[in-house]
Amino acid sequence: MTSHGGANPSANESVPAKQANVLVDPYRDWSEGEGIPIHLDFGHNLLELETGPWDRYEARGCFAHTHGAGDFMANYVLEVAPSAKTRPVRHLYEVFCFVLAGHGSTKVWLPNGEVRVFEWGPKAMFAIPLNCQYQIFNGTGARPLRISCTNNAPITINLYHNLDFVFDNSFAFPERAGQSKHFDGEGDHSTWIAANTIKRNLWETNFVHDLSSFKLYEFEERGKGSTNVSFILADGTMHAHVSQIPKGRYKKAHRHAAGTHVHAVDGVGYSLLWHEGDSEFKEFPWQHGFMYTPPFWMFHQHFNTGPSPARYLACSLGSRRYPFISLRRKSSEGAGSISISQGGRQIEYEDQDPRIHRKWLEALGTSGVASEMGEIFDEPAILKLPPEALSGVISTPRSIGPAV
Repeated sequence: MTSHGGANPSANESVPAKQANVLVDPYRDWSEGEGIPIHLDFGHNLLELETGPWDRYEARGCFAHTHGAGDFMANYVLEVAPSAKTRPVRHLYEVFCFVLAGHGSTKVWLPNGEVRVFEWGPKAMFAIPLNCQYQIFNGTGARPLRISCTNNAPITINLYHNLDFVFDNSFAFPERAGQSKHFDGEGDHSTWIAANTIKRNLWETNFVHDLSSFKLYEFEERGKGSTNVSFILADGTMHAHVSQIPKGRYKKAHRHAAGTHVHAVDGVGYSLLWHEGDSEFKEFPWQHGFMYTPPFWMFHQHFNTGPSPARYLACSLGSRRYPFISLRRKSSEGAGSISISQGGRQIEYEDQDPRIHRKWLEALGTSGVASEMGEIFDEPAILKLPPEALSGVISTPRSIGPAV
């Protein structure tokens, strides 16, 4: 019997099989086809990345991909020339925009026919309501503006693998537009109590004028003097929060899912990262413009070495309202600020490897900033530790189980 077309071959005949179409990555194919530079590293200085002409926006741009981005999230940099503007665009993925440099405005066409325009400057953050058409304008003729655009294009494009559906879809989501005041930089403050009785603060809006001066709230569980606020932006599934580290202090180490894009807003310092069982730390120095993404389940810890408080912005998939994945739900329930010895994801100060505080004290010695953590650590003793106490596998307390 002869097999024709798509008919099944008989068990007794040998039919050459065609090459299987497998291991397709639609997001990778799309990004490679956009014709702009693709940068891949552990982290980037977004202010210095090379950009190229981007037809989609009629501007310039580049992809700022990271090794820890995971499967859901990505970042690109949009650059608009002096006195220029992008063309109007829309897309079915969410995007949070953090202004790296420049002054400008955004025009958004809302589902009800209203058109909103809002102006912004450096360190502003705004979100585009899902699938709304928008356009970005450079408000000055002096220099280009740069915007960091953290997005969930990978999961969106990989899920539908149809670019017309993602970029040329007229479906409207009126519930995502938010209140009119949310485009004016106003918002709504609310709180909730996580399962471990930790009070958390939430701000719902579409636009924040300046992340460096926005009001934060006490969050001592993540470190002495730490402050924080989480955002709901355009009723999105993506999450964002801003945290501040006081002068002379640092945060506690913790770990979580992949894809959290951490942007330095102001101040100077560094982050240490390591996997359980590592003997060496990975260090990422930062100041405004730097962004990196901790890989999945990799411990990371943020250190302020400057003479003023330091803030950072973190964007990821799974908002406080819509956690999306179980790891993010656990974070919203408080697991990110509970010791791993109690089933959480955090390393308490008293449990951390002595090299961590020693390295920070040495960095402060260089910057001339005094430590304000002497009430927690015996700092003279740490500085006197012999070399053999500062080597080997990085000390990590025993976990009672994965916080997933």
